[in-house]
Amino acid sequence: MKKLLSILLALAMLCALAACGSGTTEPETSATASAQDTSADGKTYVVGICQLVQHAALDAATQGFKDALTDKLGDKVTFDEQNAAGDSATCATICNQFVSENVDLILANATPALQAAAAVTEDIPIIGTSITDFATALNISDWTGATGTNISGTSDLAPLDQQAAMVQELFPDAKNVGILYCSAEANSQYQVKIVGEALKAFGYTVTEFTFVDSNDVSAVTQSAASESDVLYIPTDNTAASCAEVINNICLTAGVPIIAGEENLCSACGVATLSINFYDIGYAAGEMAYDVLVNGADISTMEIQYAPKVTKEYNPTLCDQLGIAVPADYVAIGS
Repeated sequence: MKKLLSILLALAMLCALAACGSGTTEPETSATASAQDTSADGKTYVVGICQLVQHAALDAATQGFKDALTDKLGDKVTFDEQNAAGDSATCATICNQFVSENVDLILANATPALQAAAAVTEDIPIIGTSITDFATALNISDWTGATGTNISGTSDLAPLDQQAAMVQELFPDAKNVGILYCSAEANSQYQVKIVGEALKAFGYTVTEFTFVDSNDVSAVTQSAASESDVLYIPTDNTAASCAEVINNICLTAGVPIIAGEENLCSACGVATLSINFYDIGYAAGEMAYDVLVNGADISTMEIQYAPKVTKEYNPTLCDQLGIAVPADYVAIGS
């Protein structure tokens, strides 16, 4: 009898131990799930940045983009930032490299960079910034506001009819307006068409002066300055990268320039209707976050535009050329 009781007691103790063991299963499972959640939350991202050329406007857009993602992701995002030095073929090389490295997202800063990225991948999401018109850049005829592809982003377009009106406001007695731009930039061609038509409606004689790349800028600008009372330059990346050359020629000739954006105006223009490139870069970064982290469908994300435009003037060049501006213009840098 004592032996039977001993056996029963031993069995009871084994059952108790088994029960205790099974009781630890749930906490272990919860701990594992918690670790998995932490791993998911701690995902890191690699973003490739292809910037067409180094100049103040594009630099500001890139910085805004990086700041937006860094503000939201901290050290969970790293950037492979590359500059194509104004060469479209180099943009293609850079974007091909990003595809081979399987980056999580590509920022394409300026139209040739966007076109290069679009040509090499339909899978990796692409955010464009400093793009004047996405439909023109991507050859989309039935534009609805979104690309319907792996591309979205932010535009640097300021109202073109208002830019033409600025020429008329500041130089009502001028007769010949020259438009100076790079013929290789599709979005410059888009701007020139609209601004040119608006200037003609004001009664100006409008002549286009085009350069193919930076090698032609000096000679073409000389011709434009000698034949024009006023010059208009759109948001053109080649012109922006050669702004010092343009300014030296036009200032000597006494020919004022209305510029398509603030940084170009700071370098060679007297006035502009400008957006803030840092702001559109930052907005592009927020869009990128929405795609990377929230799983937003980039194909349906509508292109975003600068929230405001400002009439600005370059006080130094206005003083040098004896140009008075209306009271509603704001001095650049003020």
